[in-house]
Formats: sequence, structure tokens, C-alpha cells
Amino acid sequence: MPELPEVETTRRGIAAWLEGVTPSEVRIHNPSLRWPIPPELPQRLIGRPITNVGRRAKYLLLHNERGTALVHLGMSGSLRLSQPDEARRTHDHVEIPLAERILRFNDPRRFGAWLWSTDPPQHPLLAPLGPEPLGTAFDGDHLYHRSRGRRASVKAFIMDAKIVVGVGNIYAAEALFMAGIHPQRPAGRVGRTRYRRLADAIQQVLMNAIELGGTTLRDFTDSQGNPGYFRQSLAVYGRESEPCHRCGQPLRHRVIGQRSTVFCARCQR
Repeated sequence: MPELPEVETTRRGIAAWLEGVTPSEVRIHNPSLRWPIPPELPQRLIGRPITNVGRRAKYLLLHNERGTALVHLGMSGSLRLSQPDEARRTHDHVEIPLAERILRFNDPRRFGAWLWSTDPPQHPLLAPLGPEPLGTAFDGDHLYHRSRGRRASVKAFIMDAKIVVGVGNIYAAEALFMAGIHPQRPAGRVGRTRYRRLADAIQQVLMNAIELGGTTLRDFTDSQGNPGYFRQSLAVYGRESEPCHRCGQPLRHRVIGQRSTVFCARCQR
């Protein structure tokens, strides 16, 4: 599933092509996504310039003076910029023709979404979300205060979007390794200093992943069709039984919160 770095990579790739552009056409080939595409969405986008392409958590936000289109990539969705003469693919469900490209939303599993809101911060999908991990509202003190009394594992805790958005399974595992914290340690038993170290690690891991275009494990490509290269930098995720980069001991695997987790039992406490 595309996570925050992959969505941010996509946002950066399409922003230059969309911002300031006034769509004259929006083609909906299949409205049956995770939630049905609102019938009025094309007319809300047509005839008004897109003023900004933003992001909240894993949602892309296409703003104009009428409101905002909320776009989610789902499990395997992508937004790509195609040449005008390139044939539409089977699972291209939404198209926005531009001057020299066509923006196409492809989603084989149809778990993605195109929705409309006139008040995005209060939209039911966005209102409950925690702070952005790369924003000023997020730091170790935030994690420390929200974790008090919690028995859930620290890995499950930082993957809770009500605590902080965008820390998916890959990036949670990598940040916990960088901070030297065992993923099964109860969240309430991690101290303030270690949470400050973890917050810094989360930010560093996410920024590194964005710089490298996200992580491609199977499906993800950016708006130009390129894979993400953060996979080559993974320290623990997907490396079960391989030697730890720090101590050389074989990395261990456990299922925590129904998610596959790889860690170093010596380096993470």
C-alpha cells in the first residue's frame, strides 16, 4: 500500500502539471471505487483553476475555489502523467486531460477514492487524524504524552493514525531500529528521552524515503512511472534472518498487531 512517502512523491510529481491549470474535462470511466465517486465531482473541477495540490496523511488534495477533491491511492492505486496518444489502460478509472499530458488514476483493486469536500479539515476521513510527522505539531513530547498508560506495543502505537499519520509498517520498523527501541515494548513504558529519539528517527526515515522516491515492493511507481528506491536502504524490513547492519546478529521476525515485523534483538531494547 502506498504510504506517506509514496503519496508525497506523487504529489510533488503532479503538482507542477496541475497547479494553475483549469480542467476542461474530467472523465470518469468507473465510479465504483472504495466509495462511489460523487456524480457532481467532474463539474466541481471543470472550469476553475486548481490552486494547490496538497496532502493530508495519505490523501492528495486538489484545491480550487469551489472546494477540494480528496484522492486516495488505496492498496495499489497510482496517479501517472501519460502522453496524450498513450492508450488508456484497463484499470484507468479517472482521467483529467491537461495541455501536454493526461493525468490518469489507475487502481486495479479499486480500494482508492475520489471524493469532494468544501471543508477538508472537517471531513469525516480527515478530522480524526493526528499530526503530520514532518510538521511542527509532532515531536517526542507529543508521543510521550499520548503514550502514558498505554499497553499496546510501541510499534502499534506509532502506526495509529490518530496519534501520528503516515507511519506505515515499513517506516515504523525502520524508525524503531534507528531509535534502538524494541517494537514489542509497551508504548507506556517508553520514556520521554527515547520518544524524542524515536520522533527524530521517524522524521529522518520519512525524509530519506521521500528523497529516494518512496519504497517499491511490488506495485508503486511515481507520476512518471518510476519505482521508488528506498527499498535499497531498508535496514530491517524484509530482511528476516539476514545479519543486522550494526551488530551482525541475525534479524528476527514476529507478527505484531497482525503486521510482519523484523527487528534486531540485540540493538533494540
